Amino acid sequence: MTENLLGMSPIVYVGFTVVIGGGAAWLSGRALALGWRPVWTVVPATLGLALADRFFVWALFAGEFYPVIGTLAEFATLLGLGLLAHRHTQARRMVQQYPWLYERAGPLMWRRLSSDADGDSGE
Repeated sequence: MTENLLGMSPIVYVGFTVVIGGGAAWLSGRALALGWRPVWTVVPATLGLALADRFFVWALFAGEFYPVIGTLAEFATLLGLGLLAHRHTQARRMVQQYPWLYERAGPLMWRRLSSDADGDSGE
């Protein structure tokens, strides 16, 4: 059933799309964030990765070339990983580059430093 929807076996999906393609999507999202590119630039980058992934699955693993649901699933997986990497890298960069303004608020977030941190309430 899953093989019919994805156009490949689940093992190939996890091994090739998630691990190899996901690694490429993570590095793409990271590189775009390091260059201070806007988040929307991750979409065309991962679209290209999803199409390349579909081609390699077809060429190397005899997967189907045109399953729409499988291609959308690949694109969604790679886009999610690329967006996650972009946000993670952006949060890390904001805190590292502007330590007097921001502090970490989790792996994907940052927040302004409170003015009470230096004993001055700002009022």
